Amino acid sequence: MTTTDVTGDDQESGTEQPPPRRRRGRRVLLVVSLSLLVLVLAAAGTGWWMYDGLNDNLKHGSVDLDKALGDGKTRPQKDAAAGDALNLLVLGSDSRAGANSALDGGSKLGGARSDTALLVHIAKGRDKAVAVSIPRDTLVDRPQCRKADGTVVPGASRVMFNSVFSQVGSACTVKTVEQLSDVRVDHLIEVDFAGFKDLVDAIGGVSVTLDRPVDTAALKLDAGTHRLDGTQSLRLVRTRYGYGDGSDLGRITLQQKFLLALLGEIKKQDLLSSPVKLFRIADQLTASLNTDSGLASLTSLADFGKSVKNVAPQAMETIMLPVAYDKADPNRVVPAEPQDSQLWKAIRTDTTVPDSAKKSPAHGAS
Repeated sequence: MTTTDVTGDDQESGTEQPPPRRRRGRRVLLVVSLSLLVLVLAAAGTGWWMYDGLNDNLKHGSVDLDKALGDGKTRPQKDAAAGDALNLLVLGSDSRAGANSALDGGSKLGGARSDTALLVHIAKGRDKAVAVSIPRDTLVDRPQCRKADGTVVPGASRVMFNSVFSQVGSACTVKTVEQLSDVRVDHLIEVDFAGFKDLVDAIGGVSVTLDRPVDTAALKLDAGTHRLDGTQSLRLVRTRYGYGDGSDLGRITLQQKFLLALLGEIKKQDLLSSPVKLFRIADQLTASLNTDSGLASLTSLADFGKSVKNVAPQAMETIMLPVAYDKADPNRVVPAEPQDSQLWKAIRTDTTVPDSAKKSPAHGAS
C-alpha cells in the first residue's frame, strides 16, 4: 500500500522516492485468495471432519458485517439476475506482529496494513469466478465508519484505498468497496503474510514462468521458469522496484501471474487427495485467517468450500480495476470511466465482463 502516511513506502526504508508514475507500491499480496481456496477445499474433502480440532486455530477477531455496517437496507442489494452468486472481499494483511515481524524486514515497520484488496465474484452455478484487484494507490471516498471499539470515524474524500484498513479496519474497507462498486459483499477474508509463506512451503514450492527479469536486493530472477520456496515467493509478490515499470500496477500483473501458477501447482499435485498435506496446509492457514462471522468456523468454511469446489484454475479470471492516473497527483490513480461502471455492472448482474472494461488507461506492465 511520508512519515505519517500509513500507505507510504519509500520513507519507511529511507530511500529516495521514485519519479511520478513509477512509484513502487509496498507489499501487495494478491494470491491470498487462493490460500483460502485451498483451505476450504481441504475442509470440504473426504474426511473433512478430521480437522474439527482446527477450529481452535481460527482467530477470534471475526467481523459481523451486518452489525458493523448497519441495517441491511443501507447496503447494496443483490441483483435478482445474480441468483446465488457470491462476492468475497479478500484482504492480505501486513500486521507486522508475531511471525510477520521476521519476514523480509517486517520488524522495521509498525502498525497494520492491508496492501491487497481482491473482490472475488463467484458466479451462479459456482463453476467460474472473477477476481478484481483494487490497486492500493486508488483514491476513494471513505464513508463514515465505526471502529471495533465503537468510535465513529467521519467520512473523507480522496484517501488512498489501503489507508482505510489501517486507519479504520476491515469492516470499513468492506463498506468502502460497497460504496465504490455498488456490489454487495457477502463475506470477508483476511490472511496475513506468514500464512502465505507457509502455504507455499507446505506444497513444496511453486514454479513460476517470468516473461521479464526480477531484479531487487532481496530477489534476482532471470526471465524464464523458476521453482520458488515460500520466502522467495513472498519476496516476489512484494517486489517494489525490480519488475516492469516499477509501479503498483505492474506488481499486480506479476501477482496475477503467480496466482495462476499457484493454482496450477495445487491442481498438478492433487493435494486434495492427500489428507496429510491438507492437514498441514489447513493447520497453518487457520492460524493466519480472519473472516466475517458467517465463515468463522471450520464447518462454515467446509460448507463454503463444497459450494465452490468446481471453480477450476482455468475458470478463474483475474482483472485489475480499470484506473487512470490522477490529474492532481500522478503517483495516485482513480477509477476510470466508463470501464469502471461496466466492470461493476457485470459483477452485479453476474454477466461476462466485457473486454472494454478490462482496459486500464493506467498500467504498469510495460
